[in-house]
Amino acid sequence: MAEYKGIHGTKIQNYTTDPDNPITGQVWYNETSQTMKFQYPTTINAWSTGGNTNTGRQEAGGNGTQTAALVYGGRTAPQTGVTESYNGSAWTEVNDLNTGRSGITGFGTQTAAIGAGGYQLSPPYTTAVVESWNGTSWTETTDIGTARYLGGGAGTQTAGLFATGRAGIPGPFSTATESWNGSAWTELNDVNTGRFRVGGDGTQTSAIIFGGANPTTTTPSPVETWNGTSWTETTDLNTTRQGAGGAATDNTAALAFGGSAPPTRYANTELWNGTSWTETTDLNTAKNVMAAAGTEGSALSATGANPSTSYSNTTEEWTGAGSPLIQTFTDS
Repeated sequence: MAEYKGIHGTKIQNYTTDPDNPITGQVWYNETSQTMKFQYPTTINAWSTGGNTNTGRQEAGGNGTQTAALVYGGRTAPQTGVTESYNGSAWTEVNDLNTGRSGITGFGTQTAAIGAGGYQLSPPYTTAVVESWNGTSWTETTDIGTARYLGGGAGTQTAGLFATGRAGIPGPFSTATESWNGSAWTELNDVNTGRFRVGGDGTQTSAIIFGGANPTTTTPSPVETWNGTSWTETTDLNTTRQGAGGAATDNTAALAFGGSAPPTRYANTELWNGTSWTETTDLNTAKNVMAAAGTEGSALSATGANPSTSYSNTTEEWTGAGSPLIQTFTDS
């Protein structure tokens, strides 16, 4: 009988935690949980329940991956600067933002993030404040050129993108696009339709934004893709909405989930392949203005507003078809 080492070239290894990047088919022993585990590709698209955040809220910033995410700021009663870190099962409170605010736009990783703009409870209300996260604390850095909130973000801590958002109450709805190089913001070509409460993600040179709200125009909330130079309108979502969560690798592969067309909140989830949107498995709970992280294959939806509460603390995890999933061996 062939042994595991003979097939895979190594013995089964022991870890105190699950390995960060196991390969498909890998088997290991988790000494902490005293369980044998293995990695395999999924064949389904599904949402599952994750750990609750410590602070329920809506309009929080979020970024990272499904198993290493960061959520910060948001609207509770009143606004908050609370920051929480996710390890794939539980949220831990870490150091607060220096300026508590809602409608913050975020991008980056769990240990290297940017939180830009937002709305605060004192004049001038709409803020241009930008803070940088180093894995331990937030530091104020260069402001965005146009103060706004609930815009779309994409990229990394040193190569980011901020587009759209609302520049005041009431209005206007910004069409501005700004890129971030780690120290300064540069204005780029505008989006075609100014709006706020957009979803989106991607990279600084290949991003997507979708949905949103602009009551001053009759144009449906469109989808636009960014190629590093300009925005192009493309195929609309099947369900027009605002406040949807977004996760994407780039402008050819994205996930849109939740959102609302007041007073209705949606659980709808749609996949983007670069050409069209396909409806897939809904969120377990309809909600909007949530924090999002990950990609179209492995995403996270946390906090938000649902029909039963304005300040949700629930988390859901998306596993796309073909994405790897860790399974625990059992005796059954």
